[in-house]
Amino acid sequence: MAGTINIVGLGADDIEQLSIGIYRLLQQKGDIYVRTDKHPVVDQLKQDGVRCQSFDSVYEQYENFPEVYEAIAQELLETAQGQEIIYAVPGHPQVAERTVKLLQEWSEAYDVVIHIQGGHSFIDPMLTALGIDPIEGFSLMDAMSLETDQLPLQQHMIICQVYDAIIASEVKLNLLEHLPPDYEVTIVTAAGGQNEQVIKVPLSKLDHDFTTDNLTSVYVPPVSNERYLYHTFAKLRQVIGTLRGPNGCPWDRKQTHESLKPYLLEEAYEVIDAIDDEDDEHIAEELGDVLLQVMLHAQIGEDNGYFAVDDVIYGLTEKMIRRHPHVFSDGQADTAEDVMQNWDAIKANETNKQHRSHGLLWDVGKALPPLNKAFEYQKKAAKVGFDWSEDEPVWAKVYEELDEVKQSLMDSHESTLDELGDALFALVNVARHYNIHPEIALQRTNKKFYERFSYIERYAEEQGVSLSSMSLDRMDEIWEEAKIFLAKEAGE
Repeated sequence: MAGTINIVGLGADDIEQLSIGIYRLLQQKGDIYVRTDKHPVVDQLKQDGVRCQSFDSVYEQYENFPEVYEAIAQELLETAQGQEIIYAVPGHPQVAERTVKLLQEWSEAYDVVIHIQGGHSFIDPMLTALGIDPIEGFSLMDAMSLETDQLPLQQHMIICQVYDAIIASEVKLNLLEHLPPDYEVTIVTAAGGQNEQVIKVPLSKLDHDFTTDNLTSVYVPPVSNERYLYHTFAKLRQVIGTLRGPNGCPWDRKQTHESLKPYLLEEAYEVIDAIDDEDDEHIAEELGDVLLQVMLHAQIGEDNGYFAVDDVIYGLTEKMIRRHPHVFSDGQADTAEDVMQNWDAIKANETNKQHRSHGLLWDVGKALPPLNKAFEYQKKAAKVGFDWSEDEPVWAKVYEELDEVKQSLMDSHESTLDELGDALFALVNVARHYNIHPEIALQRTNKKFYERFSYIERYAEEQGVSLSSMSLDRMDEIWEEAKIFLAKEAGE
């Protein structure tokens, strides 16, 4: 014989919210299970002689709410074997009630039939208490599973199940990621009942000196100040669309993929400069400039009907999931080296067809700076064994190429050009063997040269002399002073 669980809702406050049918059902049965005693209706039912067995003790046995709800659902299903029982929950059984969801999902496995008997949801009285017309759009959210990056800031937000000060504090911290401390929110308890409380507070005081319970919700009004949305992707996309639109900026409107190429390169190098300077604020600013380039290219693609930023994001997300099976699937990778091997194997499998028709080096970026491109070519070739296994032959090749550069000076300019290129290529190979990226190494040297030469310039200016009037020996002396001074300044 299949068991039965009749699930009823106790409403958002007192017994006046119960329908006559549900009230009579509860009185007739005499014995019911309630998720919690902490509800006004439970006290009144007990006074009427209804025996209520609560699961409040279960909350003390587990460290988190998901485990509590699973334990309650399992006990109810086991109790209902071969008999009919009543389970009463706050509000409406199908509004923000995880135990009911679990009972519905697990009932077939336990051979138990679930009947939902209804109840009075807190949503209607909540909307009434707040004076909100739902046609304007609103979002109902669970305080215990609030996703910071998915908050609908431009809609009415009702965050329910703010059980205690700890959860109220977590809600506050999530909201402060998007809103200022003085943003006004509303705390609503027992909406629609005799004990209804509606209190407006600044967000920073959401968890201060207020009594919260399982009938408490927090209302966050829609954001009207546009500045509060500046950090959102949707707002950035809107701004870029406006700049490229009919009434937008003439410069932005005339740009093409081709015309933006130098800016993308420039902004990428400025990020590297900021990283070298260890300036976090500057890094954030320069990454914003790189993102601007991405958004402009995506908007151009959308304007031309070829692709939009959604396609860019989808492609990137899909690739990251596909190439990280050790994170998103059943793959295995215990070290960073394992990850790179997996990545290369997956990428090679994806591009095997293109490699057969174009060659192994075909997908190295055509617009890469020469040092970068040499580095990538060598990496690709090394993966199939075209590389020295020891460092000594690598160095020997450098010396060989340098000798050939010297010899070529007696020949044509073209010959020297070729031999110097070979020497640089050999030095890139040295860098690769020692896990040093040549672009980064040269960038550091460029920075050192800039700082030291600027030191010489400042010295000449302070002495009231021109650089051209200084001897090379004197400039070299100042250069050495600069090395010592700048090293001390950097704390080296």
